[in-house]
Amino acid sequence: MSQDSWRPRKRVAIVGGGPGAISTGIAFLKRGFDVRIFERQSSCKAIGGAVLLSTPVLAILRNYGISAEHFGSFTVTYFKNEVGMARVELPFNPEIERKMGIKGWHYGVLRSSIFKKMLELVPEHVIFPGHEFTHYVEKENEVELHFQNGQHVTADIVVGADGIRSQVSRQAFGDPQLFHCGIRLWLAWCDYIPGIPPNTGFISHDRLNQASFFPMTHDGKPGFEWWVVEPSYEGKPIPKDVKAHVAGILKNWAEPMPRFLEATDFDTQVYRWEIYNRPSLKKWSSGRIVCVGDAVHPVSPYAAYGMGMAIEDGYFLARALDGVDLRDKHAVSAGFELYEQERVDYVNHNMEFARHLGRLFHSVPRPLANVRDWIFDNTPLLSYFMKNGYLKNSEEETLRLKELHVC
Repeated sequence: MSQDSWRPRKRVAIVGGGPGAISTGIAFLKRGFDVRIFERQSSCKAIGGAVLLSTPVLAILRNYGISAEHFGSFTVTYFKNEVGMARVELPFNPEIERKMGIKGWHYGVLRSSIFKKMLELVPEHVIFPGHEFTHYVEKENEVELHFQNGQHVTADIVVGADGIRSQVSRQAFGDPQLFHCGIRLWLAWCDYIPGIPPNTGFISHDRLNQASFFPMTHDGKPGFEWWVVEPSYEGKPIPKDVKAHVAGILKNWAEPMPRFLEATDFDTQVYRWEIYNRPSLKKWSSGRIVCVGDAVHPVSPYAAYGMGMAIEDGYFLARALDGVDLRDKHAVSAGFELYEQERVDYVNHNMEFARHLGRLFHSVPRPLANVRDWIFDNTPLLSYFMKNGYLKNSEEETLRLKELHVC
């Protein structure tokens, strides 16, 4: 490995090659640090179909240099029941729209599309594929990373961005105690379907399942992301005919959900995820080691925020260490503490709130589920849930990102 751009006091080694890792790398590079990203696969890839990105994430990507034309289309989000009755319309915040210069709150885009744009911002010499991390050895002023291929590298700090089964996180914090959340996600995307109102998406439920869709863009072309969440458990058999299985769930659903079945290639445009989580951590750092994304906070799809929070983590981490001499252990520790102050409680709230909604919509027995649905259909309780459990903290965080405001 060349030493030309690997200067003591500025060396940031990142383990993993997903969106959180790439965001972290871009954010540190923009602040003048030397960065190396170590990915175990032969290349960095974004796994899964489409994704929803919220305003603070989009503002960070814009700050990195990604044009807003790649963000997709803003979406008016409705929460509905399975027969199409609207329960809640997620409100826009005009102050945030004005200050951020971004209309709405959610934008849908194919993961591979936005990830490709992120990768284009990373110089070639920064990413090292084929490097499977095994362990690190921490020293007083530096840390040594070891890889399966026999290579090792010395850095000032190590960022674990290697996913839900992170080896960096495991060494730093012990067994993650992963547990199945009781839900399975079928995440799909398709090309544009005429007749569906523009800039509109909904999240809807029947007694046991969720079915949802949002408009999105892929390589500048309009389309849709859609998904189904059903009850599950560890080891639950996978249906042999996925399309028939999902069609069975959607057979009584209001339009346009059934229309997505025929517009989707179930061999190439559908991804199955069993949703796992871990107990919340109060510390994401240990010595010269710090983590971002799923390595410390895997997120249920009810947050619609997993990729987004990982991107945010990288930005906040680099911001907290801006100008820091990375050989200075006390300065590094102070930077990590600032990062944790800004992120840990906020992210844990979103992670735990999403997990709670998953249980509420997929694990409640029939008599109570009927009561739940009557309450959500006829009272403002769900609106209160969404505004105070989800939007409030996110909007407050967005208003604090003053350096990303346009006015």
